[in-house]
Amino acid sequence: MTSSPSPADLYCVMGNPVAHSRSPAIHARFAELTGQRLRYERRLIELDGFVQGVRDFTAEGGLGCNITVPFKFEAPAMATVCSDRVRLAGAANVLSFQPDGSIHADNTDGLGLVADITRNADVALQGARVLLVGAGGAAAGVLGPLLEAGAAHVTVANRTVAKAEALVASHSALAALQKAELLALSPQAVEADFDIIINATASSLAGAGVPVPASVLRPGSLAYDMMYGPAAQGFMDWASAHGAVARDGLGMLVEQAAEAFALWRGVRPPSAQVLEEMRQSAS
Repeated sequence: MTSSPSPADLYCVMGNPVAHSRSPAIHARFAELTGQRLRYERRLIELDGFVQGVRDFTAEGGLGCNITVPFKFEAPAMATVCSDRVRLAGAANVLSFQPDGSIHADNTDGLGLVADITRNADVALQGARVLLVGAGGAAAGVLGPLLEAGAAHVTVANRTVAKAEALVASHSALAALQKAELLALSPQAVEADFDIIINATASSLAGAGVPVPASVLRPGSLAYDMMYGPAAQGFMDWASAHGAVARDGLGMLVEQAAEAFALWRGVRPPSAQVLEEMRQSAS
């Protein structure tokens, strides 16, 4: 008598909203290409229900989850162990649930963004002038890796300037170590043009207007929306109309997912192949 196979290892993405997430398709393809057996779900979490959502997931045997808006700042408080990236950002996008009951938090957003800009888009960050729009969990997760990748100047622009100032203050030691200039401004106060403009706000999801003036762009600038698909289209259209090179965050999504997959499974998936497949299927 043959025994039934053990259930596949369970992972998920938690957020609100989360229906748009392509993470399940990405991780399913990673698993297929690396011979890993897992199941990856979307989990819509009530805005005040993150802690309970994590508890419910672990009670079901979940081994790891990705965290998306608006819970990235809440995630570190659930962790027993936080990586250096999480401690710097104050935000996490990956939780790993260990056999001993401990929870490990990491942040792979910045690694994914840097990989997509430098490797997939072939744009140098070394010596670049960067405008980072937003100061929430998404921006917090990428500022450190942008500085470590060699950006010479980063302006953090946020509607609530105090949040931008706090993010800059928490990264000031790293900026000094990297010999990089780091500023906090309101979006309306940004005047100079930049080599790379990164929209890390949720304005795209809400269908809101572009939060910075077109003067931040110049012909050939890379204008990058960390959202992807239809949510990023307004920002990308605006950037293209002003001569910039527009790119959405699908590559960042795939690359940060590859980092999380490697943390969970100990195997690095072929992220470039999966990104190319997803771009082709969307065209």
